[in-house]
Amino acid sequence: MTRTRSLAASLLSLSAAAMLALVGAGTANAAPPAPGVQPAPALASVKVDSTGAAEYWTPERMLAAIPGDTLAGSAKERPATAPDAVTKGKNTKVKPHKASKVNSSSQKFAQTADAVDHIGKVFFTMGGFNYVCSGNAVTSANESTVATAGHCVNEGPGAFATNFIFVPAYDNGNEPYGRWTAKSLHTTPQWKTTGDIAFDTGFAVMNPNADGDTLTAVVGSSGVEFGADRGMSYTSYGYPAAKPYDGEQLWSCQGNASNDTRHPEFNTQGIPCTMTGGSSGGPWLLNNDTQNSINSYGYNDGNVMYGPYWGADIEGTYKLAETA
Repeated sequence: MTRTRSLAASLLSLSAAAMLALVGAGTANAAPPAPGVQPAPALASVKVDSTGAAEYWTPERMLAAIPGDTLAGSAKERPATAPDAVTKGKNTKVKPHKASKVNSSSQKFAQTADAVDHIGKVFFTMGGFNYVCSGNAVTSANESTVATAGHCVNEGPGAFATNFIFVPAYDNGNEPYGRWTAKSLHTTPQWKTTGDIAFDTGFAVMNPNADGDTLTAVVGSSGVEFGADRGMSYTSYGYPAAKPYDGEQLWSCQGNASNDTRHPEFNTQGIPCTMTGGSSGGPWLLNNDTQNSINSYGYNDGNVMYGPYWGADIEGTYKLAETA
């Protein structure tokens, strides 16, 4: 099998036991299927007790947080769902809401980017360790939904994250919009039950701030699109923290997507990008304002960032989150 890596593998190696501490997380049980009928998996979600989460993240803990990409490492070594199981579904678009202006260029590798109001850092605890990822506020019915990687909300398979916060527009220690704590976490059933990298996407629903304002009313949001054509041009954003980066500012990559030919069964696409651990969960934007994937994984010997195809299953998870 081709050797693969998580984006932070060069930074850190943790034991599998520590990484996948299996803690039960409740989901609703479906009715027994009819004989000979394969049951459809229930969407995987959990309500979050956010008490003390914002205070938990001291500057020292934030600085020491492990890039969450390490949690995706073993997922690339597992058998994945057959490519035709990633259902495209109907092409669906949701418009952005007061999205910040983001700049696009034809750069081949990562470059620094100005802070974007609705893109930020995600901090969480999983399996007894503190982690950092990236995330993006997206348009939603509840005005409170953040898109990130599945491995940034759930061990895949295993427990959901705790101490989950989103810090929009983070820049060199500045937190202009404060810290937003999670109300609930959501991922695809394929990620929750088997850690299938083809479905590595999660959504977090955030609590209102102290003034009672919802997240996207304050920072705006990207639109979302599902069932888009393959091979589109994307601008990807994230906060890479593994060397040579330090996680203190936003970076971006831009390029045309192409299929992962090394593991076509993942049904993923990749764009040229040198971002490292910590950028996981950052958004892939179409036309600089509509999200259509996330930073998920890379390989040891390449400079390509791969992301899952956003089809019907990931759209179903988004719809569950936006009404939570």
